[in-house]
Amino acid sequence: QVQVVESGGGLVQPGDSLRLSCAASGRTFTSYHMGWFRQALGKEREFVAAISKNSGSTYYADSVKGRFTISRGNAKNTVYLQMNSLKPEDTAVYYCAADAFYVGSGPTENYDYWGQGTQVTVSS
Repeated sequence: QVQVVESGGGLVQPGDSLRLSCAASGRTFTSYHMGWFRQALGKEREFVAAISKNSGSTYYADSVKGRFTISRGNAKNTVYLQMNSLKPEDTAVYYCAADAFYVGSGPTENYDYWGQGTQVTVSS
């Protein structure tokens, strides 16, 4: 098993940047594909970005393509989500997910391990 813990959320203004981190512990980090999802109030959880075990493949939702970048530091057992040009519609709880076999845009059931989430609020 792997445990994941998100951090880095906060309140920012439109146009600002924020970097989320997801620290993994447990089994070997490089055994897992990693993903970021988000859930806005009253909405379903949606895919944001994903990265393969060796960082060879990345995937993005159309709504964040060109603004968000997913990366992983395997030496630090951490996956990152760099978010630039933030918009109010990016406001949500952001979740980190891991899976040993699947990488891509979901559904959420394809990912076995989840963190508790970190709140990102974009507001002026």
